[in-house]
Amino acid sequence: MTATSPTRTPQGVRKDLPADLSASIAVFLIAMPLSLGIALATGAPLQAGLVAAAVGGIVAGRLGGAPLQVSGPAAGLTVVTAELIQRYGWRTTCAITVLAGVCQLGLAALRTARSALMVSPAIVHGMLAGIGVTIALAQLHIVLGGTPQSSAVANVLGLPGQLADLHPVALGISALTLVVLLGWPRLPGRTGRALRKVPAPLAAVATATAFAALAGLSLPRVDLPSWRSHALPEMPEGPVLGLIAAVLTITLVGSVESLLSAVATDKLIASERGTDNRPPRADLDRELRGQGAANIVSGALGGLPITGVAVRSVANVKSGAASRKSSMMHGFWVLLAAFLLVPLLDLIPLATLAALVMAVGVQMVSITHLRSVTRHREALVYGTTIVAVVLGGVLEGVAVGIAVAVALALHRLTRTRIALERLDSGVHRVRARGQLTFLAVPRLSRVLNQIPHDTHAVVELDGSFMDHAAYETIQDWQQSHLAHGGSLEVTGRSGQAARITGADPGAAGKAGSPGGADGADGADGVGGAHRSGRGHDARHAEGGHPGERSRRAQQRGTHQCCRPWTPWQNHCDHRAPSIRTATAATMAEAAAAEDGGAQDLSPTPRRRGAGQLASGISAFQRDTAPHVRDELARLAREGQRPSQLFITCADSRLVTSMITASGPGDLFTVRNVGNLVPLPGAESTDDSVAAAIEYAVDVLQVDSITVCGHSGCGAMQALLSSAPGVAMTPLRRWLRHGLPSLARMASRHHAWARIAGRLPADAVEQLCLTNVVQQLEHLRAHESVARRLSAGTLELHGMYFHVGEAQAYLLSEGEDFFDCRVFDTVGQHV
Repeated sequence: MTATSPTRTPQGVRKDLPADLSASIAVFLIAMPLSLGIALATGAPLQAGLVAAAVGGIVAGRLGGAPLQVSGPAAGLTVVTAELIQRYGWRTTCAITVLAGVCQLGLAALRTARSALMVSPAIVHGMLAGIGVTIALAQLHIVLGGTPQSSAVANVLGLPGQLADLHPVALGISALTLVVLLGWPRLPGRTGRALRKVPAPLAAVATATAFAALAGLSLPRVDLPSWRSHALPEMPEGPVLGLIAAVLTITLVGSVESLLSAVATDKLIASERGTDNRPPRADLDRELRGQGAANIVSGALGGLPITGVAVRSVANVKSGAASRKSSMMHGFWVLLAAFLLVPLLDLIPLATLAALVMAVGVQMVSITHLRSVTRHREALVYGTTIVAVVLGGVLEGVAVGIAVAVALALHRLTRTRIALERLDSGVHRVRARGQLTFLAVPRLSRVLNQIPHDTHAVVELDGSFMDHAAYETIQDWQQSHLAHGGSLEVTGRSGQAARITGADPGAAGKAGSPGGADGADGADGVGGAHRSGRGHDARHAEGGHPGERSRRAQQRGTHQCCRPWTPWQNHCDHRAPSIRTATAATMAEAAAAEDGGAQDLSPTPRRRGAGQLASGISAFQRDTAPHVRDELARLAREGQRPSQLFITCADSRLVTSMITASGPGDLFTVRNVGNLVPLPGAESTDDSVAAAIEYAVDVLQVDSITVCGHSGCGAMQALLSSAPGVAMTPLRRWLRHGLPSLARMASRHHAWARIAGRLPADAVEQLCLTNVVQQLEHLRAHESVARRLSAGTLELHGMYFHVGEAQAYLLSEGEDFFDCRVFDTVGQHV
């Protein structure tokens, strides 16, 4: 993942030059008014905005690691810079900018760029939204013809007085600017399409300036002083701790905003362009190094702090820029304009620039971000960060946001709901929702002790974590309950629950109940209610004698993985040799007692073929069919209505109903070698997958499609080890549909895939993960899928099942801060 440009021929450079030239002009036309407006909003000399725009384009464009990102003065640093100018003065603020650049160079040398992105998105978006609110409140005073106050609170308190003393001329020019700015992208017809090629900010500023000049309106305008009087930095003066805090604030906010913009630019390039027309992906450490160098130069020349600017970067990409030359040329245009267009710039009304920056501030409160944080239940962190930034400042707001995020995480970790209910059958069911920690032990112990000793209990643990205190509480209660003649069943997702139930097999046997062993998994595909009822009824059917039930429990086997799946026990024996011998002896004694014959201690041979199939069918008819017969009868009457199409590998270790806790009628399943989805037109004589997709999407109207890969996939191993020139077989012809996945893994232009919290174990796992992402891309190429996706009535999901860990992972939306597609545990998505 390097950002260094590949070797380019002179012909390639000349071919890219027209595209870079036109893109640089488009970005220049956006950068000029915004740079002046941001300088006005901070209270800095207006030339400082032009200096920062030129330096950001030339220095950061040349040295940065994101080829198409455009840097310059940004709204994200407006509030911070304004506070520093008020507190320390402009020349000391320039020195602080230089020191912040030095800090960024140090962070880049330590290769911490990606670590800087490991801040909750809710905090980052809340910080930017808070900055946007502060900017809008300050610029609103200029729009109304007044002067902004020193803080957001003062600006709010001063609004009534400002509204009572309106300046109609300034308000009218500001309103005209906003009308043009918001209406320009919506101009209809061919004429509108031609006019929209001019950036909306430039059109708004030009229209308002022309109107004010032609109408002869008297109002404050831009006043660029002579460059001979341009202020340069001086040695910082002030409290040492305050200066250190100022440097760290500029470093933190500038770095995070630049890196987020670089990642966003990469995503935009990936969505807009094909693989043959993309520049290299961003090298974030190099980008941070370029930002540091640009801030040093900008501060030394009396310019504003510099960051990567998302608005200009988007314009650069959409204008067709092909290399970093577009950003550099835009900097040269700004430099030329700063010297040659001063008479024109002096005509711009300050109210126009204020209206432009106010609109930018309002847009920083993104509805999309608000929906995202609400969907992930982080609205509290987002809202608190906004309020704290507005009331206290950027650094204080981020600190408060981090504290709230940590507190919310701890609250979720400790929030556990424990309920007890008595079913009509007499079974007492305990449901524990959430993480079981020592904080939940008093409630857990109180609920467990309410269960009568001589009854059957079902304990449902629905959480992903259990600490030692909760573990011992359940284990002690379990032993006590069994010792007093009761029976129990522990179900749920928690792996700790299985260990609790199997912690003392002897106790379960002596107590005479296999209940601690039946249903430790809880994913049998029938449902929790059926599972509990089946276990309870089976105990009565076996007979009430404890020793008899214990003996039969031993005959069925006691390994955890087999408990909820009794057919496995016909051909799976995980027990230690001593236990197998003892069990064989017990079985032989029982046979001798019944038949009066000789004992035969030889183990029963594993059934295979037709015998195994017949045995499995018999077990289904006897144990499972009675519980699903009514549901299957309903499905036979009403027809199938699955909620999703599930495409997975034909590997025998993947039991789809088990890993999704689904039942009859839930999944429309397609299985093939390698969970491949051939591209339309590439199937040759095999249309089976495409036919299944069309039937599921158009006829069954499924709500979602899931592509599920798995660890240790033989198809992926075969792809990695394939050699050219080998004779084609049906299998090899089929695996050609997996070659795009192999190419994606080797490409520098595609996001990598990984599991949350760790890197792929080896190349095979990397390809298994990448293959899921690639097959989702193939799905989007199918006409029926594309149509439903555009209508918003279909969702695509990626899934990865690690066989050895019995752990399922879901593919997160978008990419993480490391530019990777991430597979998270289910708890991260629920």
